[in-house]
Amino acid sequence: MNWAHADENARPDAQPEKSWPRHPKPAAPLRSGAVEGLKILNRNVREEILRRNSAKDAKKNAKFQEQVAMSSAQKSGSQWGHSYRLIASEKWKAKSAAMGRDATDALVDYARPQAGMQVLDLASGTGEPAITLASRIGPEGQVIALDLSPELLQIAEERAREHHLMNLTTRQADANNLPFPDQGFDLITSRFGVMFLDEDALREACRVLRPGSRACFLAWGPFEQPFWSSTMGVVHKRVGGTLVPTDQDPFKYSQPGSLSSALRRAGFERVEEETRTVSWTWPGTAEEVWEQARAVATPFLPMFERVPPEKWDEINSEICRAISNYIVGDDIKFGAVVVLASGRKP
Repeated sequence: MNWAHADENARPDAQPEKSWPRHPKPAAPLRSGAVEGLKILNRNVREEILRRNSAKDAKKNAKFQEQVAMSSAQKSGSQWGHSYRLIASEKWKAKSAAMGRDATDALVDYARPQAGMQVLDLASGTGEPAITLASRIGPEGQVIALDLSPELLQIAEERAREHHLMNLTTRQADANNLPFPDQGFDLITSRFGVMFLDEDALREACRVLRPGSRACFLAWGPFEQPFWSSTMGVVHKRVGGTLVPTDQDPFKYSQPGSLSSALRRAGFERVEEETRTVSWTWPGTAEEVWEQARAVATPFLPMFERVPPEKWDEINSEICRAISNYIVGDDIKFGAVVVLASGRKP
């Protein structure tokens, strides 16, 4: 029945029909193009949801893996010296570089690099001072960053790419037996690495230098200074015993004249040495700087192993309180006493 014309077709004697509600007009079917558009839109929405969920899951998984690796590292000496150190080096590379910036600049300024020099940086780790040196000597010069760890050198390579440096290469090798011919370099450097090298490495450095060229080193001064006293010093007071093994002593050359003597024994002449205080500032929290220091401080591992597991929470809290004494604004300003020394090849 045509509900629009019902009154026109009704008989005169017919009873009025019951009134029925009008039904809405059915929607016109979507054209094929619109249907396909909706399918594409729905598919894109689903893919975006999956992408976001996947990114969240990846982030959670990476955080979980980091926590697992760091936890296992604290239970294993070999892991602490390898996986844990690599994780921390990557995690804190920006803030660690910021903290060491003044020490790096002090060594580079002391070394006085010139344009076009061939430079070798020993025990380069994640890339300093090699990166700063490469930026100073220009594209006609060349810097080789040498270290035993290929993983740390990979971080150095990534940092060099971030700085768009094409004149820096890395080399995995032992500084005690350098894979280079005699008299090939104009300058040799090492920042916080010479303390862990044998005197054979100093003799090798002298061998590969050109006559009249310099080797320049930066080493830690005494243990009794803010950064070390507020971190490793707190642990040492709790457990006593040997601070570090004699063959892994960061403070090997802290006594005035000791590094100069080693350079002379290795064949260097016109040896110079000085002690200097440089900025050593962490741009973050006490918890962060202690995590970073704990992770990369391999020489202190035997001391850490003497700490009863149930005492770590208490020690960590005490260390963070000690570090907090050096907070200035949003930074932690320790200052660092370092030794700078150099010698020339005859």
